[in-house]
Amino acid sequence: MAGSPGSSGHANIVRMGQLLLFIVVALVVGAIVFGVTVMMSGGDSGLTPVEPDGRAVPLPSDRPLGEDDISQTMFDTTWRGYRMSQVDQALQRAAYDIGYKGELISVLEAEVIALREGRTADADALRKAREAAVAPVGVAKPGEPDAVIELDPAVPVQDVPVDAKKSEPAEPR
Repeated sequence: MAGSPGSSGHANIVRMGQLLLFIVVALVVGAIVFGVTVMMSGGDSGLTPVEPDGRAVPLPSDRPLGEDDISQTMFDTTWRGYRMSQVDQALQRAAYDIGYKGELISVLEAEVIALREGRTADADALRKAREAAVAPVGVAKPGEPDAVIELDPAVPVQDVPVDAKKSEPAEPR
């Protein structure tokens, strides 16, 4: 039947579908043209270096790190995030400091074990080595020779246990 609502609704849906398809194709073609233009002209400012904003607070390099040093560290921000060189440098410094403190703990544990076993000479040698390692570079106490660690050859050197809390102290000899 002519003039029925069903036939004109079907024609409107087909026209709307064609219009929507035309809009989508036009947007895709426009995006492709824009992308090719940017690539050819090199006008993407997001890929050029950005000057630092000057708010960086680096980690201290003259002393061991503390908890406040880590929490107060700031990096320069750029368009795409933080400056990677500053972050890499801070991570490298933190990793070095964690390793240094781990070795210092190992020396302290060896010193405690030597004292518990009654090896005072070994404990004194470990104490001198620890103090020499903690002292600032280039500062030597007057009258002291260079740090040379000599342990008692009659007593075998034992490895420091990984977890000192779980290990039982050795019986004194």
